[in-house]
Amino acid sequence: MKIGYLGPRATFTDLAVRHLFPREEATPFVTIPECIDSVEEGLCDFTVVPIENALEGSVNITLDYLIHEVPLFIIGEATAPIQQHLMVHPENEGRWQEAELILSHSHALAQCHKFLHREMKGIASERMTSTAAAAQYVQEHPERNIAAIANGLAALEYGLTIVRENIHDYDHNHTRFVVLSKEDQALPPSELVSKGSKTTLVVTLPSDRTGALHQVLSAFSWRNLNLSKIESRPTKTGLGNYFFIIDIEQPMDEVLIPGAMAELEALGCSVKVLGSYPSFKL
Repeated sequence: MKIGYLGPRATFTDLAVRHLFPREEATPFVTIPECIDSVEEGLCDFTVVPIENALEGSVNITLDYLIHEVPLFIIGEATAPIQQHLMVHPENEGRWQEAELILSHSHALAQCHKFLHREMKGIASERMTSTAAAAQYVQEHPERNIAAIANGLAALEYGLTIVRENIHDYDHNHTRFVVLSKEDQALPPSELVSKGSKTTLVVTLPSDRTGALHQVLSAFSWRNLNLSKIESRPTKTGLGNYFFIIDIEQPMDEVLIPGAMAELEALGCSVKVLGSYPSFKL
């Protein structure tokens, strides 16, 4: 079995893969679309990508690529704590406060905004495709006094020195990662203990029905279906046109969720199931 993930090695996604698939072959890809394409093209059986961060919200490229480009199924999710550290090449350990540049993923830079503003004011930052890519770049350029924001695994993987630990602004920061498959199938057995299940729907409202969103929510409410998330994304067909991604806190059953879906379709909505899957906490 081959698992794709957002690389390079030692990203937070890599950490999630090591917990979910500890004995499987894992292949890193440079971008989220490449991860998703790897399953569509048969290069990998599954792929793992980030879909939501507690501080920065949804990873829009993941959602949009799943909806508009490659319609894979979500067959599992894992939530992991995010701990960010500032690291430099060992040759520059003594002068890290005079770094000329700080590299990281855009989300990581945003998650460490208070630290950067307070202790690294005036030092430019540059976005990379991942936190691990930033660490790898620092490793490959010891002649430059530059720093990376990444996790502890990246420091070990690329031989960097952590000069400040836990520089993230909020301690409760977590990221959700989803396992994607070409087929709607069960996630292979894992040593992790499931913390529950979810069902994710994509609902597109009719364009000419007043109060449609209220009616959609009512279809779940009177059935006592708990929604953990509802988010709108543009359909890319014009201003004001949106679909809704809805997470239901239970697995697909034979009555309640199908009944809600039938009611939504009767209202003129388009409904698609992205997946019904177990949820893990790392």
